[in-house]
Amino acid sequence: MSDAGHDLDAPLRGVTVVEFCSVAAGPFCGMLLADMGAEVIKVEPPSGDTLRQWPPLNNGFSENFASLNRNKMSIALDLKSEEGHATADQLIRQADVVIENNRPGVMDRLNLGPSRYAESNPELIYCSLSAFGQTGPRAKDGGFDVTVQAFSGIMSVTGEADGGPVKCGVPISDFSTGLYAAFAIASAIARVRSEGKGARIDVSMLGSSLGIAALQTSEYFGSGRDPVKLGAAHPRNAPYEAFEASDGHFVIAAGNDKLWRSVCDIVERPDLVADPRFVTTSDRAANQGELKALLNAIFVARPAQDWLDRLVAAGVPCSPINPYSAVLDDAHVEAQQWVQPIRLPNGAETRTFASPLVIDGQRAAIRRPPPELDGDREAVLDLLKTRETTRARIVR
Repeated sequence: MSDAGHDLDAPLRGVTVVEFCSVAAGPFCGMLLADMGAEVIKVEPPSGDTLRQWPPLNNGFSENFASLNRNKMSIALDLKSEEGHATADQLIRQADVVIENNRPGVMDRLNLGPSRYAESNPELIYCSLSAFGQTGPRAKDGGFDVTVQAFSGIMSVTGEADGGPVKCGVPISDFSTGLYAAFAIASAIARVRSEGKGARIDVSMLGSSLGIAALQTSEYFGSGRDPVKLGAAHPRNAPYEAFEASDGHFVIAAGNDKLWRSVCDIVERPDLVADPRFVTTSDRAANQGELKALLNAIFVARPAQDWLDRLVAAGVPCSPINPYSAVLDDAHVEAQQWVQPIRLPNGAETRTFASPLVIDGQRAAIRRPPPELDGDREAVLDLLKTRETTRARIVR
């Protein structure tokens, strides 16, 4: 971090995590723990995490991989070989946390599953991430972000009403699963510290995707109707979506009557306040198609920034629709120090989005760059030798 004097006093310092994960959900979980100070040892197959091959490549090193694997060590192991299995077994026996995102049953078949360590490491937190969970009729099925977005209902409410199926542009099923897993692990660490009892954690992409869809599932439970695609609009608020100006689009979120009156003042249409179609929030939501057409006819006469300036001055929440190039260079993002320089193992320089968390005014440090494949083999093996006799537990 550029402001090293204000690095986070890492709350997970002393916690050892062994990560048997690839691509997104599991590595994201591991990185969140690493950002909080955990020592994360990433176990990769000899060919490496498949994310290492994903572009963009910076002198041959994947920027995608770098974005999910900072603050980790890497060792490459063939888990089907005697030597590789023995090393993995040692790592798990001395770990506080194991994360794996293989299909259910794979770690058991490798004789590295949680039951193997129930007696030798009773405080172990063993977290499995998978598409559908460890049990149930779909447990053996594989899945990727797009298939889980489809199965979970996310794609049924994403896109324009008259358009075809569209997935969320951010891999939300993958990353919500990583967040749930990290939260569960942190909660289990608290229990280990207080009771000395480990945990077997089962986190599914489907369950996580449904968990973050609380407004949609409750809409179905309460009405008996499936939520529908509304584009940028909201089923219960209006004006609360994207509108068209003379030079592009912008967003307004006038989610209550006071804000709506401000919008009416800005567009110089005070008569709309008493219009029976728009009197209440529910009225405006029910007639938002008409409302959008009416407002667009006004907004199209001026540039987006003109309207945004007026809305901001009136206290109405609004925003330009930023590309990532704009938001990552925004003055507020810069002030938060979220974008940090990082050196890749090949010596190339790049930037990354660091942890956005601030605890007691302190920020999580980037202590290690993303690892080179098997780049920490000797260090990891040395740790194993040291901890055979001096293993520190997370119980305090």
